[in-house]
Amino acid sequence: MSIRKNILDGIRVIDLSQFLSGPHATLLLAGLGAEVIRVDHPKTGTSLAKTPIYFGKNGPSFNKKDETDIGISFLKRCRSKKSVTIDLKTKLGHDLFLKLVEKSDILVENFSVGVTERLKVNWHILNQINPRLIYCSLTGYGSTGPDSHRKGYDTTTQAMSGLMSVTGQPGGPPTKAGTPIADTIAASFALSGILAALYHRESTGLGQFVDISMVDTLFSSLFDDPIDCFEELGLNFQQGNRLVRFSPFNTYKTKDSWIVICCGTDEMWKKLCKTIDRLDLSKEKNWSRMDWRVAHNDKVDDLISSWTSKFSTKSALKILENEDIVASPVQDINDLLNWNHLKYREMINDVEHPQLGKLTGIKAAGFPIKFSDAETGYKGPALPSGTNNNQIFGELIGLKEKDLKELRDKNII
Repeated sequence: MSIRKNILDGIRVIDLSQFLSGPHATLLLAGLGAEVIRVDHPKTGTSLAKTPIYFGKNGPSFNKKDETDIGISFLKRCRSKKSVTIDLKTKLGHDLFLKLVEKSDILVENFSVGVTERLKVNWHILNQINPRLIYCSLTGYGSTGPDSHRKGYDTTTQAMSGLMSVTGQPGGPPTKAGTPIADTIAASFALSGILAALYHRESTGLGQFVDISMVDTLFSSLFDDPIDCFEELGLNFQQGNRLVRFSPFNTYKTKDSWIVICCGTDEMWKKLCKTIDRLDLSKEKNWSRMDWRVAHNDKVDDLISSWTSKFSTKSALKILENEDIVASPVQDINDLLNWNHLKYREMINDVEHPQLGKLTGIKAAGFPIKFSDAETGYKGPALPSGTNNNQIFGELIGLKEKDLKELRDKNII
């Protein structure tokens, strides 16, 4: 019998990142069992703890009311991580950081291009210190190319990648996705790249530079659709909730809310025709063909909408699923937090506060990858900056107490 353990047990990660893309990537690494060490500045700490919306003893708020109010982003993104503080701009701090690099496997950073060079913590320097180090850089536009030095946030990369141009209703303004998916998709690609580099290191013994561009990751995700052919076909770049390869494939209004109905084959269309009492259309020479329905999607949507408008979402869903037609309600956060399926999959986690313990009124996502023979998940709350200074610098690096005191007195740590 095998012993279940975390896949990345024994792997140490230095987290130099901030905001979302980097912290989400290192959170995923922590969920696989890696030891993630967040490196903050000794005076300023992490910006995530100081960014609204906050959560404290009085619940959520836009403004800090007392010392227990901490940024929710910090409480979620910094789970399952250790924390040290180092002033990288000082020689003593830089030397200390290099000692940590010697004993680490992975480094993740999402500074703007050029910052790591100024701090002297870029790939070329750290690779000389530790040739086995895997160095992952997440930036808006990548580390190479004519626009690599452009600064960017999630929304600007959604705009630059083209995602905003294809999101929203036809004729509407450019629209971003409802959450910062440029950051989280880039983080997922970073995880893939890091794991591939770890696998490569097994055979070569060498680390490498993993270059993640938020624009690249979004573009590669959206360009599966033939959007470069839309104009020639007379299609609007914005298609709302429709998928242009199939019909019907959209959201439809019911008596009380909305429902999604998807027909990916002509056989499924025949089932739907029977369900809505229009069996004649399953045999009609035009309506029976996916290519005709795609080209005349407005007519198809009108037909389906006229049927869904007669039912509640719950009733329509029951009818459709009984006929094995792919459909779903449009769930909001309240639906999701009460969904037994997500609970069973351990996707709804409690949030712990470093001072208050387990919180009520707020939850966080669990680890999304499940394995047959390995443990995953997040263990422990987000820790204040510098919590693990003595453990990491003393026990791991080997500094004496007098050395630690000197570094603290000089605000190096």
